[in-house]
Amino acid sequence: MKVKILVASHKKAPMPKDKKLYLPVQVGSIMHPELKLSYQRDDDGENISSKNSSYNELTAIYWAWKNLDADAIGLVHYRRLLSLNHRKNFSDILNYEETEELLNKFDIILPKKRKYYIESNYSHYVHAHHREPLDKCREIIKKFYPNYLDAFDEVMQRTSAHMFNIFVMKRSCFNEYCEWMFDVLNRLDKVIDTSKYDAYEARVLGFVSELLLDVWILNHNYSYTEVNCLFMEKQNWLKKGGKFLFRKFRGYKELNRE
Repeated sequence: MKVKILVASHKKAPMPKDKKLYLPVQVGSIMHPELKLSYQRDDDGENISSKNSSYNELTAIYWAWKNLDADAIGLVHYRRLLSLNHRKNFSDILNYEETEELLNKFDIILPKKRKYYIESNYSHYVHAHHREPLDKCREIIKKFYPNYLDAFDEVMQRTSAHMFNIFVMKRSCFNEYCEWMFDVLNRLDKVIDTSKYDAYEARVLGFVSELLLDVWILNHNYSYTEVNCLFMEKQNWLKKGGKFLFRKFRGYKELNRE
């Protein structure tokens, strides 16, 4: 089985050494011609590299969908990698043999769900981001993909989700997912106005897409398994927790005010 896992990055960073499995991809490369990295560029062939500021790492997924020849395709980030254990070591991340073995048993490999406990996926999103794009996304699904609406509503009410657009899929699943997901986002892009958003919030299509993955999975019967997702950099959990509480109690009013 020919498997390729893209490693999305916008800068030079430590990368997995297994070149048979991992393919570093420079996202948004068309917007930074001065940045010469020894990575696959996402502006090669058919691409949406110029939309990286709103699509985030999805520009790498789109590039792979349109240009990469493989039996299974996945995506991780330079600082978020999949593993069967908890050690934050590049030698312990998912290797080719482990990946192939899992794909012989399952259609999809996912990171373990991120749990919010006291919040639903919907409330967590609107406490952190502008509400309108997510509500508009529901309207688009209701109109163009009504068979996905129940799945969308269920995922919004859950208190956990497979986040970060990280996955490995067999090619047939990958093609189907990309066809649906990019069509939904393209329609959403046409009906939202991000002109007043700051640079972070302008990444809205990437943020919304993180929740669309579970919507798509719930609406199908593909088998999947979960593995660990390692964050390879240090995290300040006190600062992270503080931001979470700030967004919960103040973010809704500040981000969703008229």
